[in-house]
Amino acid sequence: MPKFQIVISDPQTGKSVSKELKDKPAQSLLGMKIGQEFDATILGINGTVKIRGGSDKVGFPMRSDVHGGVQKHILITDSVGFNTKQKGLKKRKLVRGNVITDEIYQVNTILTKGTLPKPEENIQETSDTKTK
Repeated sequence: MPKFQIVISDPQTGKSVSKELKDKPAQSLLGMKIGQEFDATILGINGTVKIRGGSDKVGFPMRSDVHGGVQKHILITDSVGFNTKQKGLKKRKLVRGNVITDEIYQVNTILTKGTLPKPEENIQETSDTKTK
């Protein structure tokens, strides 16, 4: 059964929330591509989210211009999967395709409609309430 770590970012607030999705709800993401939107009720959020990228179990990034759910060596410049300080440097790197398969571990999404849930507040003692 597939298991994904979903990162949902809210562009209006700049905050993000991470959720784990496994078994039956995770199967609904299989076959989706970067750029597709889906209903966020499977994540426990009212609204819709858009898939923006992700990485596989080893850490290779997903790229929207590599078709399918395969790993490929591609020649890239300074972009997703390769950062350089030298201008014009190209390198052959291993990246993942734009389709979510069971080899994908993390899926990055952006909230298009709705609001993020408030994180659970941890009840901790502050310096004012500590007993001496």
